[in-house]
Amino acid sequence: MDRAEKRELVTHLNEAFSNAGSVVVAHYAGITVAQMNDLRSKMRAAGGTVKVAKNRLAKIALQGTESESIQDLFTGQTLIAYSEDPVVAPKIASEFAKGNDKLVILGGAMGSTSLDAEGVKALASLPSLDELRARLVGMISTPATRIAQVVNAPAGQLARVFGAYARKDEAA
Repeated sequence: MDRAEKRELVTHLNEAFSNAGSVVVAHYAGITVAQMNDLRSKMRAAGGTVKVAKNRLAKIALQGTESESIQDLFTGQTLIAYSEDPVVAPKIASEFAKGNDKLVILGGAMGSTSLDAEGVKALASLPSLDELRARLVGMISTPATRIAQVVNAPAGQLARVFGAYARKDEAA
């Protein structure tokens, strides 16, 4: 990699760290190419990104971002997973780490908050933004449905009473 490529990578990573809702740092020693491609495809499908970069370049890219406090996590063979949704990268990385013991989550950051491995796992257990939106829409639409049922209930009861009287009169 020549200087221009390094400069471009640092700029790209700096932008990614600045725009990311969360960043996860993990060791990946011993993971096969197929497993790494599987992790990348799962992350991409969920809206995140997985990068392998030299630690020195990643530390330079972190400078000036909110996530600057995680620089000391970059030792050994590390990968970076990040996403705009704060829950996506931790969730996918944690799920992959459960099935593959060679991916070891070291920690990460959510904005200016540094996270240890347990913090990343706790963040992964939260619902994503889309799930929260769906729950919120469900909560908002439920009262409207109940209001419609309450408003229609008296009319329905009247119709049943009239129907009962009509059947009673027919029987008599």
